[in-house]
Parts: sequence; C-alpha cells; structure tokens
Amino acid sequence: MEFKLKYEFVELDNMLKLTQLVAGGAEAREYILSGAIRVNGQVENRIRRKLRAGDLVEFQGQQVSITAK
Repeated sequence: MEFKLKYEFVELDNMLKLTQLVAGGAEAREYILSGAIRVNGQVENRIRRKLRAGDLVEFQGQQVSITAK
C-alpha cells in the first residue's frame, strides 16, 4: 500500500488512522505501544513518530510505503 504525503511528514498514529488500518486513535496507540509496528525494519513505539517520504511501515502483514506529495 502507498501513502502519499500532503505535507512534509505525517505522524505514525495519524497515518494508521488515515489508511484505516486501525479504527481510531486509541487503537493506534495500543498497537504502537505494544511493539506491533515496524518502521524501516525497526520496532517503533513512539506514537507521534514523524514519517517522511521513503519510510516503510509494517503492520499485521501489511506494508505501507510513505511517498512524497
């Protein structure tokens, strides 16, 4: 899946909501804090992690490629 940035970056929890991989912010935070999200191959536990073009997010067997606007 591809996520096109509208601005310079998007925060991890917001990207999960915008792509509808989670139902809402609380669910996004739970998954992030539990270590279920990888960014560029590393477990990410920062809820507001800024994602920029070129980042790759992995979640529940899905990959989301962050691309420039």
